[in-house]
Formats: sequence, structure tokens, C-alpha cells
Amino acid sequence: MEKAAFFSDKIKKIFTFERVFLLIFLVAIILRFWHLDLKLFHHDEAIHSWFSFTLLTKGTWVYDPSYHGPFLYYVTAGMFSLFGASDLVARLLPALFGTMLIPLVYCIHRLGYITKTQTLVVALFLAISPDMVYFSRFLRHDIFMLFFTMLLLVALLYYFERGQLRYVIIAALAAGGALCCKEEMPFILLIFISFFGFAIWRKRISLPPQWKNDLIIGVLIIIGVMVALYSAFGMHPETLIGQNFQINTTGWYQAVDHWVSMSDEQRLGGPFYFYIPLYLLYEVPIFLLAIVGTLQFIATDASLILAGKRLKNWLTTKRFALSTADLAATSLNQLKTAKSGSEKSDLFFQLCIYWMILTMAFYGYVGEKVPWLIIHQLLPMCFVAVYKLNWQKVAFALIGCLFLALMTWHVAFIPADINEPIVQVQNSEDLRTVMGIIDNSSNVVLASQDYWPLPWYYLGDLWDKFTFYGQKEDIATLTAEHPDTIILHDTESYDSIPGYSKQTYKLDYWFSYYDNENRLPDYYFHRDGTMGSINLDLFTLQH
Repeated sequence: MEKAAFFSDKIKKIFTFERVFLLIFLVAIILRFWHLDLKLFHHDEAIHSWFSFTLLTKGTWVYDPSYHGPFLYYVTAGMFSLFGASDLVARLLPALFGTMLIPLVYCIHRLGYITKTQTLVVALFLAISPDMVYFSRFLRHDIFMLFFTMLLLVALLYYFERGQLRYVIIAALAAGGALCCKEEMPFILLIFISFFGFAIWRKRISLPPQWKNDLIIGVLIIIGVMVALYSAFGMHPETLIGQNFQINTTGWYQAVDHWVSMSDEQRLGGPFYFYIPLYLLYEVPIFLLAIVGTLQFIATDASLILAGKRLKNWLTTKRFALSTADLAATSLNQLKTAKSGSEKSDLFFQLCIYWMILTMAFYGYVGEKVPWLIIHQLLPMCFVAVYKLNWQKVAFALIGCLFLALMTWHVAFIPADINEPIVQVQNSEDLRTVMGIIDNSSNVVLASQDYWPLPWYYLGDLWDKFTFYGQKEDIATLTAEHPDTIILHDTESYDSIPGYSKQTYKLDYWFSYYDNENRLPDYYFHRDGTMGSINLDLFTLQH
């Protein structure tokens, strides 16, 4: 027994909380930065990078809600100016912002809202979650917005604890940055405002005496950040103000209207439960633990209410039989029994459940369904999953992390086309062969309306070798300059072109539900089957 206790103490000294947390942080860094350019750019990544490069080289950028807010383009252009334009450089900041979610979890622990064990489990979930890793290696606006959302939450919690202006400034910068990322951020702000506003009204949170001045400063900072970025640092004031100093009807503030119309149009539609299968595909342990945590919280609140009613009835029937001191002692014991956890912890988990449920409802309602929107729901879900954490739930979480790690490896580190919904419409690895053929050609005819990401991979002078047509042309036009390579969409192509050999390649691909709907259990375990794709026909000159 003494020997076992000795080894137990030694293990505890080696694997301290701080060391384990740093180890998890190191895992997060490796998973996000290792071989960042392993996969070809997604269609949207290529467009975002192309806009950023154009901003850098030509200084041209005007806000268009179709392509979301300005933050991504300015920071990516900045990275290109420092390190050059490439897939790797473009993904460095998404990886960094995704990694920095982990230290923010530690900040919440330092304030006493979650325990050490809860902190480690949440950090581990965020570090190895397939969706968190995949979309931290992905140049879209969402990972930036998610980081700013988390930073905003942490800054608000610190302000409520310490009442210092510095945290208002951080919160305002985070809110401004998030509002310069994506158009649904106002809804996230409404979640925080409504929750904390109610908590302040119920006196569960107290504000410092100077809170009104702090609020004014914070609002001015948010406005300043948004005005600077949306107006391209004053280069395009027409984005905000039109002629005669009237508010421009095409300005940034109409972005919400634009995306409401896109939601109604449902270009990429799906049922309200669209994201539930994605959780079952990639985030099973987190999803199940979050369900359990929510039910536990509801049960705890219900038991508290029931205990209160029983106490009231008991006091009503016994009030003449006990002294005032006995009544006070009985009331205190009843409340201690009914109430679980600290008041701070309860408040925080109430927020996380409220945040999780509303984001799930919001993104379930919105008609535009795309896989990267899952991370905005997943962040609060990771916290809900560790509510009332006991050794059984810890064991389940650790076993479940094996599943998370396996899926992360599969979706992020397999250098091949994978049959997964997480990729949405991903550019195919076949394009490496296509670009190899293009590189060995001096004159290329491109006659297709589907051609991204080629403009990104052939920036500047590299595009000079292309003769571009946005649609199919007759053979005489295509071969007039005797090009080495002719590229056509396979559905708008020719069976043959004299003097050329033909080969078909995938341009991009996606998971096809309709091709797998009759074998879903088999697909779940094998992740194989037919994929949908857009294909290109390459005609190469025969020598």
C-alpha cells in the first residue's frame, strides 16, 4: 500500500494540472499547424486568398456582403506582404486563432467558473475535435469570429469580476472584430446581452459604479473598428455614407438583409436537424455528454424548485412548532441540499446551455446550411458537456477522445479525396495532376464557367498562358492558336478533338447523400461510396 501511494504521489507531481494543460495546448498547436498545405484549397479559400492578394497588390477592396466582412481580407493580405502568397501562409492565421481558443479556456478557469478537471476536458475537446481542427486549417471567416466570440466572453467575465476598463477595451475590440467577420454576429451579441442583462437585473452580477462611462467607451471602440474596416480605412467612405451624407443603402448595415434573403432562397438548404447527423459523424462524445449535461442541469433546477416548494409547505405547517433559530437552520440546510455547485459555476453553465440551445436553434432555422457553421454551436456545447463532471463522465470523455482523434486524422490528414460531408464542396486532389499538365503547357485554353481555384494558383503573370472563355466554344475557336491544352466542363465538352487526347479529372467533389442513403449504417463505419463531383475534360496536344 505504501509503495502504491508513493507511485501515486509521484505521478501526481509529474502530471500536474499546468503540465497536462500545456501538453493539450501543444497537441492543439501540432494538429493545427502540421502540414497546413496538405490539402488543396477549398473553393471559398481560393476566392478569399485571391481577394486578399488583389487587395495587397492593387489596393482594391470594397465590401460585398456576399463575401462577408473585411477582417479576413486585411489580415490575410498582411500575411502575404510579410511571407508571400501561398496556401500555407493563407492558413497560418486561421490555425493561430483556432489554437488560441485553448488558453481562453484557462482564463475562464482562473476566474473560478470551471474546475481543473472541467478545464482539461474542455481544452482536450477543443484541441482534437474534428470540426475545430478542420476549420482551424481552413481560410474562412468562421474561425476568426469564433475566437473573437470566446475572447468577448472572457473579457466580459473579467470585467464583471474586476470592473476594470482594460477588459471593456478588450471586449469592444473582440466584438468589433467579430462584427467585421460575419453577419450573424449580431445574433451572438444578442445572446450575451440578453443573458447578462437578465443576470444584472436579477442582481446575480453587479456592475462597477462607472459602468455607464465604460459602456460608452466600449460602444465607441466597436463603431470605430467597424467604420475603419468597412470603409477600407477611409478609402471607400461610400460603403457607409452616400451622396449628401445620407446613409448608403448598399452599405455594410444591409448585410443582414442580404443574408436573410439568401436564407429564404436556400441555395444550400437542408432540414432543421441538418447539423445533428454531423455531430453523430464527428463529435459523438461531445454531443452525448452535452445532452446529459443539459438534462442534469434541468433536473437540478427542477429539484431546486421542488425543494423550495417543500420547504415552503413545511414551514407553513411547522411554523408554530419551531423557534426562529431552528427555522433558519432548517432553511439553510434545505437550500444547501438543493443547490449544487457554486453560484458562479451555475451562472456560467446556465449561460453555456442558453448559448448552445439558441445557436443550435438559430442555425437550424437559417436556410443556408454549411458544415463550418457547426463550430459556433460546438463551442458552448464543449462546456455544457462537462457540467457536473464525475469520474464516469471523465472516463467516457477520454474513451470518446479516441474517436475524435481518429476522425480528426481521417478528415484533416489523409492526402486524398475523402467521402465526408465536412468537406462541403472541396477541390479535388485530381487538380494536382491537372496543374502539372498546365505547368508543362505554354498555351492553355480554358472554356468553362467552373474553373476555381485556378485563378489563385496562377496569380499574376502565370495567368498569361491562359486563353479564357466562360463557356464552351466551337472546335475551330478552341484550336485556332494550337494550344497545348484545352480544358472543358465534362457536360459541355466534345467526344474528341482532332489531334488531341482526352482525359477526365475531378475539379471538385462532395459527399452525396442520395448515392448513399440506402447504406447509411455501412457508410458510417466505412466512409466510402459514391461521391458527387464536377469534372473537367482535358484535351492535350498529341506530339
